[in-house]
Amino acid sequence: MGAIEETYEDLDTDVSLEEFREAVEAKVEQMGGLADEETAAMLLAHELDEGEVNGIADIEPEMEEVKFLAKVTSVGEVRTFERDEEEEEGRVLNVDVADESGSVRVSFWDEQAAAAEDELEPGQVLRIKGRPKDGYNGVEVNVSQVEVDEDEEIDVQVVDTYRVDDLTMGASDVDLVGEVLSTDDVRTFSRDDGSEGKVSNLLVGDETGRVRVTLWDEQADLADEFAAGDVVEITDGYVRERDGSLELHVGNRGRVETVEEDVSFVPDAKPIDDLELDETADITGVVRSVDEKRTFDRDDGSEGQVRNIRLQDQSGDIRVALWGEKADLDIGPGDELLFTDAGIQDGWQDDLEASAGWQSTVISVDDGSATESEDSSESAGADLSSFEDGTGPDTSSDESDESTGGEDVEFTGVVVQAGSPVILDDGEETMSVETETEVTLGQEVTVRGTLRDGTLDAEDVR
Repeated sequence: MGAIEETYEDLDTDVSLEEFREAVEAKVEQMGGLADEETAAMLLAHELDEGEVNGIADIEPEMEEVKFLAKVTSVGEVRTFERDEEEEEGRVLNVDVADESGSVRVSFWDEQAAAAEDELEPGQVLRIKGRPKDGYNGVEVNVSQVEVDEDEEIDVQVVDTYRVDDLTMGASDVDLVGEVLSTDDVRTFSRDDGSEGKVSNLLVGDETGRVRVTLWDEQADLADEFAAGDVVEITDGYVRERDGSLELHVGNRGRVETVEEDVSFVPDAKPIDDLELDETADITGVVRSVDEKRTFDRDDGSEGQVRNIRLQDQSGDIRVALWGEKADLDIGPGDELLFTDAGIQDGWQDDLEASAGWQSTVISVDDGSATESEDSSESAGADLSSFEDGTGPDTSSDESDESTGGEDVEFTGVVVQAGSPVILDDGEETMSVETETEVTLGQEVTVRGTLRDGTLDAEDVR
């Protein structure tokens, strides 16, 4: 094997060996005998490798030139502008492209702009050579050369209207309709150049899942206009990754506005009994009990706060710690809640405990769908008759006498188990009830009947 072939084998290029050999011969002739074939091959290899990046995520504005492969996700329209001291108008066309690592806007100028508008379309894979720069919404690339590569495939989905589970890293120009699940306050921050920026978040869901939506600068104030339950249309968003999760970002190009469409979020929570240590999960259920809020001093001298609740679903129950502002939420027994991104950790007496911190969102679930299972009779095995310290409800009474057939009792509470038996909780004690009346989790009912051996045999349920 000769020097040319050895050098070529080490290259990661689409240039054929024959083309490379011809280029080496041309380089030797160009240098007038100052370089032999081996030297010329090495020089050409350096030129071919220079600017090659592994993916869009590696592109930096300081680079002189980059070469990369990407899929077209959207093609804009040619815009004209006036150049200083020139009579002829300039033209520019912006095209969004993406690969598995991210997305970037590439710009075509003048004659290239007109040709690209006619020839490019979403879904095409391009080989792009250009100069990176800092753009309005991050890094952009001014294109110097481009060609369509029909043989390459890039795993980036291009759709007209996205659902949450359609979102992929690198997707841009994303249009999505979803239900607002929660909103955060607008926050300000200082940029490296001394200017002030603004950011806020929405949590938006549809039938396929949920996604955090980050609103930047001019869009950030929109968070104050929406409330949980609103249906919004997000236009021209782009997908980024944070802490291992995908987020949908909306900059100055994008819009978020309410629409009259029928979209409903369907929680996909993990059963409490299936939770595992050190995982992050969505959990949902009915609040069984609420502790008092506690404050504590952090190592930095600031004051924190936490409040514990006990959450119950059809499979079991778990303590949930609400940290920071979440400790101030108006939560009480019988409320049906969804906790997103709850951290599962070791709790008291080696029980698992869920932690709802800054990354978590607490959502009220009103229709009961979040905790209903396909067969609610499976919940019969869940024992809700115990308090957190392992003691049961105090059903002893001087008036209770098994020999006389039990005690007539009326009890009002929230349904925390809808199986057999029904379990009610009034915030202080629980009551096991035998009844054929159908009830649902979270429903407040009053039962009247005979209490025997800790179980109320209901004669009337209302």
